Amino acid sequence: MGSMSVWHWVIVAVVVMLLFGRGKVSELMGDVAKGIKAFKKGMADDETQPSTTTAVPPVGPNDPVRTLPHQGAPGTAPQQAHVQPHVPAGDHKAV
Repeated sequence: MGSMSVWHWVIVAVVVMLLFGRGKVSELMGDVAKGIKAFKKGMADDETQPSTTTAVPPVGPNDPVRTLPHQGAPGTAPQQAHVQPHVPAGDHKAV
């Protein structure tokens, strides 16, 4: 009873055909096929295009850590956020 037999799928197909009609289902399948073709073409185009990005040299274990610049106003130093120390859940004191 838990498995779907062929008759279950036939009934589902008949209900779908009655709800959407034959023309709508074939139109939908055509749109799906066009989408798959466009996806495959896009994937093929990505593989054939040469990379336009600049290559980043590999980082060695002794190299310094590189950080991104702050996105604030030019010429200003980034401000440090005030961080509250972590207190375990059982160690809270009543104020």
